[in-house]
Amino acid sequence: MKKVSIGSWAYIMGAFGDNPILLPELFEKLNELGFDGVSLGGFKPHAHPDLFNTPEKRAGLKKLLTDNNMEVADFAADLWSVDSIKQNKEWLDLFDNNMVFMSQMGFKTVRIDSGAPPILPEGMSYDAAKDFVKEMFVKCAKRAAQEGIDVVWEFEPGFIVNEPKNIIEVVDDVNESNFSLLVDTCHAHMAAVEGSRNIEEGCKLDGGVVEFCEMAKDKIGLVHLIDSDGTLNETETSTHAPFGDGVMDFDVVIPALLDKARYKGDWWAIDLCEWPDAWNATARCKAFVDEINEKYCK
Repeated sequence: MKKVSIGSWAYIMGAFGDNPILLPELFEKLNELGFDGVSLGGFKPHAHPDLFNTPEKRAGLKKLLTDNNMEVADFAADLWSVDSIKQNKEWLDLFDNNMVFMSQMGFKTVRIDSGAPPILPEGMSYDAAKDFVKEMFVKCAKRAAQEGIDVVWEFEPGFIVNEPKNIIEVVDDVNESNFSLLVDTCHAHMAAVEGSRNIEEGCKLDGGVVEFCEMAKDKIGLVHLIDSDGTLNETETSTHAPFGDGVMDFDVVIPALLDKARYKGDWWAIDLCEWPDAWNATARCKAFVDEINEKYCK
């Protein structure tokens, strides 16, 4: 059986931006629902390093997690204030700051993205942009390795390099033992089936998510599970629809992840990012993933 977490960012973004659900209330509810842990967002007002900037505050966050039986499946570093290509030094400095925080907190997996929109900077070819991202990810992996931290890259329509073949190319060329893919199932659908916000055209896969899982064999470090309705949301990334509200067939997707991609990670992480009714959808999403565990992971 895999452990089950959920992204804390779902309760501070989008419809929750003006009325966020803070960590004490969130952890209490997740504990009551039987979650094994949380995919912890490093975004204000949640676990941003600047908010927990003393040993006492970091000890308090550890206690809050422990008191609610919450492990941390992955930590989503807040790197969104700068463009990774245009402001690379600043982006890497933020990454380093998160490595220090994660090391002190004992968090073992960091979630990152490519850090720039899927629009080529003026005068830069796509090959050059991909090479830039690869070099940046190598730097991230090597820095994280110093702290015993694994890096998982979450591709999506909102960030550069989101075509299936180019995603695999980047992971292969980074070639660091602590670097792997974070596959969010709705992003995988939008990449493989819809080809959303691709720079390079003609990259959709006839075999959809299943074919992508074949391409990603032994390359997946973490899976974020959620449905897709085939649309982008108002922030121009994949709509994270609760299970059953989209078009994905998880009786096809889950075996593909387990058998074709050979996903061996410990976690299923639910992701309701920017879903307007995430709070009320949490319990039924947990029940759905519990059924997946019973059916496929016993």
